[in-house]
Amino acid sequence: MRGFERIDPSGKHETVDRLLAQEVPVALEFNGIGYATLMATPADLEDLARGFALSERLIDRAGDILDLEVHPVEGGFIVRTTLVAHLSDRLFERVRHRTTDSSCGLCGIENIEQAMRPLPRVAERWSGSADAVFAAAAALSVHQPLNRATGGVHAAAQCALDGTILAAREDVGRHNAFDKLIGAMLHAGAGWDGGFALLSSRCSYELVEKAAISGCPMLATISAPTDLALRRAREAGLTLHVLVRPDALLAARV
Repeated sequence: MRGFERIDPSGKHETVDRLLAQEVPVALEFNGIGYATLMATPADLEDLARGFALSERLIDRAGDILDLEVHPVEGGFIVRTTLVAHLSDRLFERVRHRTTDSSCGLCGIENIEQAMRPLPRVAERWSGSADAVFAAAAALSVHQPLNRATGGVHAAAQCALDGTILAAREDVGRHNAFDKLIGAMLHAGAGWDGGFALLSSRCSYELVEKAAISGCPMLATISAPTDLALRRAREAGLTLHVLVRPDALLAARV
């Protein structure tokens, strides 16, 4: 994109071109019901829908998705996903909680309970070492072509036990990037297999929940966790490594 003016500390001005990350509305429909509209990078949208469906607990496995289509529309995209019929009641229940007017006291309490639903316990304990996390963090930039070009997107990476990066996805939103990765793994039939997820973001409670629901034994993030993220990780038995830097990291006691 043209029209930027670069100014250095000496006061020198020069016109520069810069590539910007795309951010567009992506509407997600499940069984014909409008469920959510996300602001996302328009790439790997099939993976986004799959991972979002799992993270929202609309599905339990890849086979619960019968069909998935991405439709460009003016200004953005619609992703239409068809789920197996027996999940319809679950879908309707989640939609009801998402659309209830929270100005009602009881409805607000009900929505809070839904937001803080118990997380599944992570079945596999993390048995890796900090060296694996440092190795993955050092290699992450190689798997971030969009961020190298724009400097404006997050990444989520699937890492093996030794820190080898097996897959990665990028998006302007940290939640979207992780959903894209989870969706890609779901579609490929890939499990965490003792490995971990590395995210180029802070550790929010939503990311902890996505990790736990996907069965990830360890979540590593470049920035700090929130207090709720740490509490939710402990509830789920999810190992956290945060503030990952080349010279140090913090391993949370779960």
